[in-house]
Amino acid sequence: MTAPLNPNVLHWLGRSVLCWLATVDANGQPNVSPKEVFVPAPDNHLLIAHIASPGSVRNIRQQPRVCVSFIDVFAQRGFKLTGLAEVLVPTDPAFDQWAAPLKPLTGDRFPLLGVIRVRVLHSQPIAAPSYALYPDTTETEQVGNAWQAYASRLITAHPAFTPTHKESP
Repeated sequence: MTAPLNPNVLHWLGRSVLCWLATVDANGQPNVSPKEVFVPAPDNHLLIAHIASPGSVRNIRQQPRVCVSFIDVFAQRGFKLTGLAEVLVPTDPAFDQWAAPLKPLTGDRFPLLGVIRVRVLHSQPIAAPSYALYPDTTETEQVGNAWQAYASRLITAHPAFTPTHKESP
């Protein structure tokens, strides 16, 4: 059996700027929350910075089964990881060891309230439907289409990206 965090998974993880952590509350209500700071760790662990995640933390303490998804938004490929999570806080003896890889990424910008440590049990590739519906779709085409779509949306939706926009003093 292939390791859940094999080189292919790590490749796509490194190309992703956000991951989404799915948890379930005590009533079975799902919750999906974006996470900005995450790194792989030894022994098939994924570490996620608890910066502003009270709902995720509460849910994990009640039900440790989680799903983490991430994609490269331009190539529109990535992975879904499932596993068991636990939350480590600064008073936990192992906190410093598991927080160390996250601290350079959080720096002074984000408070590191805790570490969500996911023991990854399974990984599964995910991709945009274009890859399945049009088997001759290439990653280069997908990236080009995404750049074109996102660029036009940025220009029309965000004045900061228009050539005539000037910052206020």
